[in-house]
Amino acid sequence: MPALPDPAWPVVVLAAIQAADAAMCVRPVGFVRGCLEDVGFPRSLWVVLTWVKGLAATGLLAGLVVPCLAFVTSAALVVYFAAAIGMHVRARDFGSNLFVNATSMLVICVGVWLWCTW
Repeated sequence: MPALPDPAWPVVVLAAIQAADAAMCVRPVGFVRGCLEDVGFPRSLWVVLTWVKGLAATGLLAGLVVPCLAFVTSAALVVYFAAAIGMHVRARDFGSNLFVNATSMLVICVGVWLWCTW
């Protein structure tokens, strides 16, 4: 595991995706709201997702200068999206929310974690 991500650009791209995702969760846009409702995620916890995604973006960017932080943050995102896939499967939501959103994000996060932080 390198101390700092190498290459750094995929980490920056993932941070931008997480920041955009956090912004879409402040007042959930239609497809985000639909996704959360489809899996039965409690509305009272929706605000937590904004913070989690915003902190993930911050952790990834801070990981460009703080040794091992990008490794830990990207690993946490792998766990987060694996849990999201589990929620979709449990809710029997096998549509685009699962395959386009959660699964593609899991693949991106695993890729960044393995390629840039090991």
